[in-house]
Amino acid sequence: MTINCKGTLVDLSSPKVMGILNITPDSFFDGGEYQNEVAIIAQVSKMLSEGATFIDVGAYSSKPGAAYVTEEEERKRILPVIQLLVREFPEILISVDTFRNRIAEETIRAGAAIINDISGGNMDKKMFETVAHLQVPYIVMHMLGTPQNMQKDPQYKNVTHELITFFADKMHRLHQLKVNDVLIDVGFGFGKTKDHNFELLQNLSLFQNLEAPILVGISRKSMLYNTLNISAQEALNATTSANTIALLNGANILRVHDVKEAVEAIKIVAQVQSRK
Repeated sequence: MTINCKGTLVDLSSPKVMGILNITPDSFFDGGEYQNEVAIIAQVSKMLSEGATFIDVGAYSSKPGAAYVTEEEERKRILPVIQLLVREFPEILISVDTFRNRIAEETIRAGAAIINDISGGNMDKKMFETVAHLQVPYIVMHMLGTPQNMQKDPQYKNVTHELITFFADKMHRLHQLKVNDVLIDVGFGFGKTKDHNFELLQNLSLFQNLEAPILVGISRKSMLYNTLNISAQEALNATTSANTIALLNGANILRVHDVKEAVEAIKIVAQVQSRK
């Protein structure tokens, strides 16, 4: 199971880590920490040295109830950072967290490698054709509604079945457009209750039937820290536990704030699975 990132084939049969670089001032965990070049370079250097294969850069906070960000503001925030990272780390594989096709196109032209769309193409109808034109890997995430309203009262008859149907439809449309590398992300916390989230984590292995790499973004999320009555800052151990469950259920990429611990979880799970 490989994806083509700027001519480099990345083998996902061995799980990989995607380190999160939030350049928004209001992200739920580390908002505002990476607002200048020195801090950005230091954090990315740390994540790469700890074993991150990808760096995911986002300039639009998608936490529940997040403020709307204009396209111009998103562009102003993200393009200089992509250019900086490509200059400082020429071999870097950058994933861009955006739902806007024009931001996708400009960041790929600037040297990014992957588009990570929280809306799965629902918030910009031109995204699929843009990704097809760019011929880059595309992460389809499931979200109910928008960041502004997604947690107001999310309801499903059967959350697992509905998401499998959602991804099957998206993948069919993308493959028709000749998008070669499609990855899926169930979207923990994006229009789901705590029960929905844990059901999806329990049933993650069922999504392997779609025959697409599975990305899991569960790092320090409220489903974990609210369960334990702690803060996001205290939720590293919970994150590692959840990531381990995800790996045992077929996750191919862990999208995390804490790279070292995710890499260690992958190594431990690999040791267990090698005994089979």
